[in-house]
Amino acid sequence: MMTNGVVHANVFGIKDWVTPYKISVLLLLYEMTAAKITAPGIRRLNKLILPLQQGTDLTLGQFLKTVEECCPQTAYAVKLRLHEMADGELKDMEYFFSTLTNPFTAFDSEGFKTSVVGLFMRHMLLAYNKLSFSQVYKLYKSLQHYYHTLAADDSDMDLTSTEDTVGDRIDKEELDITLDESELRGPLSQKQAEYFLARQHIDFNKGPEGRIFPSSAQCALLFPQHYLNYLNSMRVQDIFLSTHSLLHYFDRLILSGNEGKSNGDEGYGRSLRYAALNLASLHCRFGHYQLADLALQEAIRIAQESNDHVCLQHCLSWLYTLEQMKGSDSTVLTEDSVKMAAHFCLPYLASLGIQSLVQQGATQGKTAHKLMDALKDTDILHWKHSLSELIEISLAQTTSIWRMYGKSTMALQQAQLLLNMSSLEPVNFGVQQNNTEAFAVALCHLAELHAEQGLYGAVSEILQHLKEQFPPHTQHAKLWMLCDLKIQFERHMNEGKCHLAEPLVTAISALNKMEGLYRKAQVLKALKRSTEAYGILQRLQVHCEKMKCTEMVIRVMLATAELHWESSGFSTALPLLLQALALARQHHLQSLASETILHLAFTQLMLGVPEQALSILHEAIEPILANGAIMDKGRNAVSVDTLNEAAAYFSKLNCKERLRDVHYLQAQLYRSLGQTSQCNRSAMLFRLLDQELQSPAPPVYMRL
Repeated sequence: MMTNGVVHANVFGIKDWVTPYKISVLLLLYEMTAAKITAPGIRRLNKLILPLQQGTDLTLGQFLKTVEECCPQTAYAVKLRLHEMADGELKDMEYFFSTLTNPFTAFDSEGFKTSVVGLFMRHMLLAYNKLSFSQVYKLYKSLQHYYHTLAADDSDMDLTSTEDTVGDRIDKEELDITLDESELRGPLSQKQAEYFLARQHIDFNKGPEGRIFPSSAQCALLFPQHYLNYLNSMRVQDIFLSTHSLLHYFDRLILSGNEGKSNGDEGYGRSLRYAALNLASLHCRFGHYQLADLALQEAIRIAQESNDHVCLQHCLSWLYTLEQMKGSDSTVLTEDSVKMAAHFCLPYLASLGIQSLVQQGATQGKTAHKLMDALKDTDILHWKHSLSELIEISLAQTTSIWRMYGKSTMALQQAQLLLNMSSLEPVNFGVQQNNTEAFAVALCHLAELHAEQGLYGAVSEILQHLKEQFPPHTQHAKLWMLCDLKIQFERHMNEGKCHLAEPLVTAISALNKMEGLYRKAQVLKALKRSTEAYGILQRLQVHCEKMKCTEMVIRVMLATAELHWESSGFSTALPLLLQALALARQHHLQSLASETILHLAFTQLMLGVPEQALSILHEAIEPILANGAIMDKGRNAVSVDTLNEAAAYFSKLNCKERLRDVHYLQAQLYRSLGQTSQCNRSAMLFRLLDQELQSPAPPVYMRL
C-alpha cells in the first residue's frame, strides 16, 4: 500500500482472536440481539459496534462506561452476565458459547451472517472452537482476572441503581472512540494495530495535537511505533529523526523473528526491498537525488530477484519522479510505468503516471483540451476505485493548468470545486481531510487570484486559514509561505515601496531560487541599477531555458525589454518581445501572450508606427478584460483611452505612481478638447500626488 508516496509493509503479527475484552463485546452483541432496547438506544449502540470491534482492547471499566453512555440497561446486563461467568465455573463460559448462535439464526436479526456483527461472531466461534482444553482454561482464568480488576479500575457503577438513573443520562448522539496511551494495554491484534496506524496517519493530517504514540514497553507495537515516528518526522521535515526512525523500524522488524523467509511475498526479503524503497522516497523528498538513486537501484535489484512486480511498479513510479526532480525528460519512463501499472491492475499508480504525463504535457505546450481529456479519463478511474486523494490532486492540477494558461475564471471554479468537495475520508474516520497538499495548492491559487484583483482583505483571510491548517513546521507550509511573500512583494512594488519589497527577496530566494532572482532583478530595476539587473536577468534566462521553465523565460524577456526601454533601446527590445510572444503562443500561455502584446504595442508606438501598435493591441483587449489581473486591465484601459476606468483600477491597487500618470494624461486630453474645468481638476490631482510621492516623475510613456 502506498500513501502520499510512502510504501507500507504488512508488519503486524497475528494474535489470538478470543480475549476477555472480545468476549465482553460479544456479550454486548448478544444482549443487543436478545433484549428489547429502545430505538434511540439501538441507534447509539450501532454507532458504537465498529469502533469497539476494530479498536484496541479496553479495560472492563472503560468498556462498561462507554456502553453505559449509550444504553445503561445494556451495560447493566453485560456486567451481570460477566459476573455470572467469572464467579461461576468454566462450564458457564462453555454454555455461553454453545448457545451463542441461537439469537443469530433469524434472517432479520442484527447478527445475520453477512453483517458486520455476524462476521465478528463467526470469527469468535471459529477461534474458540480451535482452542485446546488448556487454552480454554487459560482463557477462563484471564476472564476472571479481567472481571475482578473492575473494582480497582472503575467502582462507580452500582448494579442496584442502574435502572433508577436511566432518565438522568445524557443522550449522547455523537460518540467517537478515541485512543489514549492508558488504553494501549497488552499486545494488539493485527486488525487493531492496522486500525490504530490508520487513525494515526489521519491524525497526522489534522495536526500535531492529534498524535498518540504507544509506550515503548509494548513489544507488539515496538516497530510500528518507529514507523509512526518516521511518518510524523517526514511531516515536520525532520530529516535526521525520520531517517533514524525508518532504519530502526526495519531493523526491529527483521530482528523480531516474526518473518523467517529470505525472499518471496513473506519474510524479511520483502521488508528489505520496501525498506530500500522507503529510503529512496525519503531522500527524494529532501532533495538528496544521488542517495535516492542508490537506494532505488537497490530496491529494484531485490524486487527483481524476488519477482515482486508490485514493488517494481512502485520503484518505476519513483524512478520517473526522481528524473523529473533532477530536471530530466522522463516522458518515456512515465508512459512505461502507466502501461505496466494498468497491466498489473494497479489503478493508483496508473493514475499517478497519467497525472505526471499531464503535468509534463502542460510544460511542453500541449493544448488544454488534450490535457483535460486525459484528466477526465483518470477521474472516472478515481471515482470507480474511490481514490479520494487522487481526486483532490486532479482538481488541484486542473486549477494549476487553467491558471498557467491564463484562464483565471476556470481556475477559480476548479479551486472552489475542490474546497467544497466532501472528502471520502470521513466515511471511515470521521475526519475532514482538508490538510492535504492539494487543498494547500488550491488555497494558494485563490489567494493569488484575489490579490490580482486587489482584494487584499480576502487574501488575508485565506492566508490566515492556510497558516492555521498548515503550521510553519509542516511539510506543505512552504507553499503558503512563498505565496504570501510573492503577494507582499507585488503589493509593495505596485505601491512604489521598494524599500519594503527588497527585504522580501532573501526570504523568497530561500523557498524558490528562480523566483528570488527574478524579484531581485525587479528591485534593482526599480532602483535604477540597470546594469546589475541586466546581469541577473541574463543568468536567470540561461538557467530557465536549461530547466525548460518557459513561463519564467518569458517573464525574464519582458523584464529585459523594459530595461532596454529605459535606455531608449526600443529597436533592441523589439526582437526580444517577438521571441517572447512566439514562445507564449507556442505554449498556449494566454495571459503572458497578452502582456507581451501590451509591451510590443508600446514599443511599436515609441518606434513611430502607431497603426501597427493599434492593430495588434486588439488581440489583447478581450483576454485581459475577461481574465487579466487588475494591473493589466489598468494598463490596457489606458491604451484604449478609457482613462477613468484605468484610474479606478490603479486606485484599487494603491498604485499612486501610475495614478499620477493617468491624471497627467487626462489633463492633456481635456486640454486638447477645450474642457478647461476637467483639465484643471485632473491637473490638481496630478499635483497633489506628485507632492505626496516627492520623487521626480519619469516620462509618462515609461510608466504606461
